[in-house]
Amino acid sequence: MVEIIEVRTARQRRQFAKLPFSIYKGNSYWVPPLIGSEIKDLDPEENPFFNGCDTCFWLARKNGKIVGRIGAIIHHRYNAKTGEKYGRITRPEFVDDAEVSDALFRTAEEWIRARGMEAVVGPLGFSNVDTQAVLVEGFDQLASVASVYHLPYYKEHFARLGYKKLLDWVEFNLYLEPEVPAKAVQLSRVVKQRFGLTVEQMHDREEMRRYGRDFFHVFNIAFDDLFSFIAFDDAQIDYLLDTYVSVINPEFVHIVKNAEGELVGAIVPVPSLSRALQKANGRLWRGLPAILRSRKNNDTIDLFLTGVLP
Repeated sequence: MVEIIEVRTARQRRQFAKLPFSIYKGNSYWVPPLIGSEIKDLDPEENPFFNGCDTCFWLARKNGKIVGRIGAIIHHRYNAKTGEKYGRITRPEFVDDAEVSDALFRTAEEWIRARGMEAVVGPLGFSNVDTQAVLVEGFDQLASVASVYHLPYYKEHFARLGYKKLLDWVEFNLYLEPEVPAKAVQLSRVVKQRFGLTVEQMHDREEMRRYGRDFFHVFNIAFDDLFSFIAFDDAQIDYLLDTYVSVINPEFVHIVKNAEGELVGAIVPVPSLSRALQKANGRLWRGLPAILRSRKNNDTIDLFLTGVLP
């Protein structure tokens, strides 16, 4: 028999955050999150993305062991933007057991239905920089820190439970030549001259913080038409800056300004943290040396965010 437990305490949030470590133990493609950050993200007292949302999270216990988890979100701002009455399932993880997944999804769906929603979509998080989607192919590829990894049985459970694909999000590898093609360099020069654009490199964390809100205001406009996107407010922007600025190498971050000196574009590439986080295995202190090395010695860049004003 499966027991469903609503997450209410700090201990239960920790259990929720730690469950994937048992499910993916020994998997060489899964990238463990930092447990402390995961717990913070689940705490409405800490995470400003809870604002404007109704939420609930649950654990599943069977034979005395935590074997599954799921969350539900009603994002009122997004529903108001789209005119839809959708609830979101979020962060589902479970062992390969139909009794467990059935109980979890039934609980989340009933909670969403009881609040007047007409459909369920997901997995989605609070925002586009949160945990989203279910992996349907590429199970033999190392995940990036900005994407999700699931075992192959997950998609089978979703299909069995009646979920149908709404859209594809595709992650791909782009292999670079040793030098930028001359035509690309010339085109970049012509575009900058014609439109009065300048490209500036960030140099330190203070500079990134100074431009941080302008970064996200550009992204708010650039991403507005994307599925599931809702604009970041200032509290959410500050939360993201506090989370990520410390691990981003500023020298890779570039902004574009127009002739009036206004920020009109930005790109945030990050040397891949996947291997470093695997060494950390959820603990920042354990992986800190590898994380610091990855900022300088790395052959892979993950593009976190790219946005330009239309």
